[in-house]
Order: sequence, then structure tokens, then C-alpha cells
Amino acid sequence: MQLLYQYEFARQPIDELFETYWQHLRPNADESVRRYATRLVTGALEHLEEIDRIISEHAIHWRLPRMASVDRNILRIAVYEMLYEPETPKVVVIDEAIEIARRYSTYEATQFINGLLDAIRRDLEGGSPPGRRWTGTHGS
Repeated sequence: MQLLYQYEFARQPIDELFETYWQHLRPNADESVRRYATRLVTGALEHLEEIDRIISEHAIHWRLPRMASVDRNILRIAVYEMLYEPETPKVVVIDEAIEIARRYSTYEATQFINGLLDAIRRDLEGGSPPGRRWTGTHGS
């Protein structure tokens, strides 16, 4: 989430962003953590249009630009994982997103992220009635 957040504001080349992040902010990160985070961020950026479309379709009354940047990027990483990292159970992805929101956002954001990701999860698993979207409020 931090890497996507930085990319959104700095718009620097992704290679430079990774270099700065790993050298200055997380110099002791394990190589497997670096590879996994790099894969998530790179994948989310490669599929950003699709991910943003899915989030927008499910966030009734909330346009992406109105969402807090932290929340928007938590959602982007989570939706990427749900779509492209099938070895991670979707409920685990949601739990991780909520934990990140607890740390970096607000209580209301945790509820918003939980509801939105659960609606997306249901649609992806084919268990949601057509047109069922998350209409919860979001105070961040």
C-alpha cells in the first residue's frame, strides 16, 4: 500500500520508487517480502484500469477520486490479490486489508473497505445477486 501511495503522488518511474523504498524505508526487508511486494505493486499498476473499474462499480455513492488515497490504494492492492493471486484466500486478503486500514486510516475506513471488498469477493465467487453493490457510508 505504501508503494502505491507513493507512486500515486510522486509519479516517479517505478524502478526508482522501488529502489528508494527498499534502500531507505525498508532496508532490512527479507528478499521474499521484497519479491512479493514488488509483484503486488507491479501487478496492481499493470491492471489499474480494470481494478479501478471494479472498485468503482461496487462503491455506490463513492467515486475513486473522493476516497482517501490510503483507502483507495488498500483497495487496489486487495482487488489485485483477489483477481491475480489465487493462492491467497479472498477472506485472508480482506482481513489483511482491514488490518492495514486499522493502522493507516480510520475506523470508518475499515468498515468501508470490509464492506466493499466483501461485495467484490461475492461477485468474484458468483454468490452475489446481480446489481448487488456496497452502498455503505465512508467517513474518511
